[in-house]
Amino acid sequence: MPRDMIEEALSWTGRLWQRARAARWMVWGVRERLGLSAKLLLLTLLFVMLAEVLIFVPSVANHRISWLSDRLTAARLAALATQDRGEGSVPDPLRTELLRTAQVRAVSWRRNGQNALVLAPERQDPISAVYDLTATGRAGGFWNDVALRARLIWDAMAVFFADDDRVIAVVGEPVAGDTIHIVLPEGALKAAMIRYGLNILVLSIIISVITAALVYFALNNMFVAPMMRITRNILSFSQNPEDASRIIVPSRRKDEIGVAERGLAHMQGELAHTLQQKNRLAALGLAVSKISHDMRNMLANAQLISDRLGSLPDPSVQRFAPKLIASLDRAITLCESTLRFGRAEEAPPRREPIPLRALVADVADSLGLPREDGIAWTVEVNENLHIDADRDQLYRVLSNLCRNALQAIEQQENVQGHIRVSAARNGSHVIIDVFDDGPGVPEKARAHLFQAFQGSARKGGTGLGLAVAHELVTAHGGTIRLLDTDRGTQFRIEIPDRGR
Repeated sequence: MPRDMIEEALSWTGRLWQRARAARWMVWGVRERLGLSAKLLLLTLLFVMLAEVLIFVPSVANHRISWLSDRLTAARLAALATQDRGEGSVPDPLRTELLRTAQVRAVSWRRNGQNALVLAPERQDPISAVYDLTATGRAGGFWNDVALRARLIWDAMAVFFADDDRVIAVVGEPVAGDTIHIVLPEGALKAAMIRYGLNILVLSIIISVITAALVYFALNNMFVAPMMRITRNILSFSQNPEDASRIIVPSRRKDEIGVAERGLAHMQGELAHTLQQKNRLAALGLAVSKISHDMRNMLANAQLISDRLGSLPDPSVQRFAPKLIASLDRAITLCESTLRFGRAEEAPPRREPIPLRALVADVADSLGLPREDGIAWTVEVNENLHIDADRDQLYRVLSNLCRNALQAIEQQENVQGHIRVSAARNGSHVIIDVFDDGPGVPEKARAHLFQAFQGSARKGGTGLGLAVAHELVTAHGGTIRLLDTDRGTQFRIEIPDRGR
C-alpha cells in the first residue's frame, strides 16, 4: 500500500479518535440525565449497531473480492474471444469494445506457462497498487486465514480513502490453470463499494431499529417496567407509611423481581404495622399523661385536705392521717412519673348552661384559696352569668390556669400574691380572665406556650396544663391566649355559645 495512503488513513483515524474523546463527556452528561428506559433503548441501539458494523466490514471486503472476481471473469471471456488471433492483431474497435465490456484497461493471460498481452491498453497509466487474488482460495492454517482476512479487510477499507483516478492491477485465477492479469481504474470499484455500503447501511439501520425495538420492549416489559413500578411504590409508600393501601401488591412472578416484590410487601407491611402500634402507644401515652396530670392535681387537693385533717386533735385522725398522707404522696409521685409523650383526642364537650361563679368557687375550694399564708383570691363574676360549656372540661381549664398561677406565686421568695378571676358576657360570647401577679411567663416559653412538654413556664413542669386547656377551649370553638401585662400573667378565654 502506498505510503501517502497509509498516512491519510492514520490521520483520519486520529481525527476520529479526538472527536470521540471530545464527545465522551457530553455523552456522560446526557447519560446521567436519562431514565432507565431511555438508557436501555440507547444501549440496545448501540450494541445492535456495533454488531452490524462487525458484519458490515467483512461484507464490504467480500463484495470487493466478488467485484474484482467478476472483472477477472469478464477479462478471461474477452481473452477467449481473441484466442484465435495473434498477440497485437486484435482490431482497435474490437479491443475497445472488449475492454469496455470487461470494464478494464488491459488484459494479460498466462496459459500453459506462457504470458500473452491479449488486450493492450490504449494508453500507459502508472499502476498505484497490485493485488493478488490467487491466494484467497488457497487452504492454510488458522492464523494464516486470520491474517489473510485482515489484509483483505484492510485493502477494502483503503479503497474508500484512495483517489478516484487511481489505477490498480489485479491478478487472479477465474479458472484453474488460467491466470489473468488485468489493469483497471479503481474509481469504478470505489463507486460500487459505496453503493453496496449504502445499501448495507440502510439495511443495517432497519434491522437495528427493528431488533432494538423488539429487545427494548421485551426487556422493558420484563425488567424495567416492574422496577419502575417498585420505585413508584417506594416513593408513594414513603409519603405515608401508615397507609396500608400503599403497600405493594406482589405479582405472581417467580424470578428475582417477584422475590423483591414479595420482600418489599412484607417489609412495608411490618413497617406499617409497627408505625400503627407506635401511634397507638403514643396516643395511650398522652392519654395517660393527661389523666396523670389532672389526677395529680386532684391528689394534691386531697393532700391539702389531709394536711388539715392532720391538725385535728382526734386520736383516730392522728393515727390514720400519716398513712393517708404517705399514700397520697406515693400516688402523686406515681402520677408525675407517668407524664410521658403521646397523643389522644379529648371527648366532644357535652355543653349546657352552667352558672360560672359557682364553678369558679369549686376551683377555689379545690386549690384551698384564699391561702392564710398571704395568697389572695378575688372573683369578679356575676351570680347570674351562665356559660354554655361542658362543666367538667371547663373546670379542668380553670383549675389548670389557677394552679399554674398558684405555683408561679409559690416559686417567689416572698410567697405573697393575688389571683383574680373575672368574667363577663359580650353578646354571644363569654370572656374569662385569669390573672396573677407572679413572675410572669418567661420569653422562651411563649413560643411553645400551648404545646405539650414544650410550653412549661417553671422548672420541672410538663406544659401539659396549658396544652390541655388549649385543647378543651378549642373543642368549644373558643380561644385562649396570653395577654401582655406590666406584671404577672393574664390569660383570656373566650367561649361562644353553641351555633355561633
